[in-house]
Amino acid sequence: MAPNITSAPTGVLFEGDTIGSAAKDPQAGINAPEVKKPREPYRRQIVWRNVILFIYLHLAALYGAYLAVTSAKIVTTIFAIFLYQVSGVGITGGAHRLWAHRSYKAKWPLRVILMLCNTLAFQNHIYEWARDHRVHHKFSETDADPHNATRGFFFSHVGWLLVRKHPDVKEKGKGIDMHDLEQDKIVMFQKKYYLILMPIVCFLIPTMIPVYLWNETWSNAWFVATLFRYTFTLNMTWLVNSAAHMWGSQPYDKHINPAENLGVAIGAMGEGWHNYHHVFPWDYKAAELGNYRANFTTAFIDFFARIGWAYDLKTVPVSMIQRRVERTGDGSHEVWGWGDKDMPQEDIDGAVIEKRKTQ
Repeated sequence: MAPNITSAPTGVLFEGDTIGSAAKDPQAGINAPEVKKPREPYRRQIVWRNVILFIYLHLAALYGAYLAVTSAKIVTTIFAIFLYQVSGVGITGGAHRLWAHRSYKAKWPLRVILMLCNTLAFQNHIYEWARDHRVHHKFSETDADPHNATRGFFFSHVGWLLVRKHPDVKEKGKGIDMHDLEQDKIVMFQKKYYLILMPIVCFLIPTMIPVYLWNETWSNAWFVATLFRYTFTLNMTWLVNSAAHMWGSQPYDKHINPAENLGVAIGAMGEGWHNYHHVFPWDYKAAELGNYRANFTTAFIDFFARIGWAYDLKTVPVSMIQRRVERTGDGSHEVWGWGDKDMPQEDIDGAVIEKRKTQ
């Protein structure tokens, strides 16, 4: 399957705008030829403010890692790891699987929890994150993809945040349907008050808790629990855009870049099964696996489904997966189960079949 590019109308606002004599001169008539406005070539514009901020963040994170093993209290390091998990699920289980892909539904208490976790992660508010991610899936690996992996590892990892967006990203983004999020009061509350909520939740509270609860130094609290934790979480998320679009197997569709990457799945709490995810983006597991191996986010969602806060969990039947693997996979998919042509004979002979049907 080729990348998701189409010449059919997309419904993007202003996509068909033209200029010409018919537009300027009413006397020209409706049949006068129209001339499309010439498109200016894309010029990369570096956002130096972001460059400076990210340099500081990563230098501060390295210093925080040093303090974590030399002077910070062990409880501070544990607290930083805990916050990484909490903020991570705000991206994976919240902005990504719930709001961007609508792969499940959540009652308001869970949506509030995920909104706060997402604010702790500070990767833009849910509305903008979900919009850009929908554009990424709809126009993957094109100029309209915010972190187009064909532009290289660095660009897809962090470089896309250091330059102005490509005009195609903005243009195609206007055509993405966001009415569902606009009707979500929790999403719009976060969007409205993000510049107030984010500094408090992401930076102020994580710094104050170690200082006031277990007498950590301000320096250790700031560099370990806040900046190291924040920067580490950012990079785990970015690896989904970079490494998981470059390295790994493609058992579901060999014609697209996203791949199955165990390392990314571990670091990004289950988001590394990326070939599957781009083929079936509406599966709440973001993976074929039914267990929680390298997929903490699925365990999180399943827990809240058990208590009734998460519901309408969407997934893909085995038959549909099998058909797709056989049609477009690279041959790396493992045995389906009983009857698979690659199932070893010794496994067939050694299998125990209980409760056989009696004639």
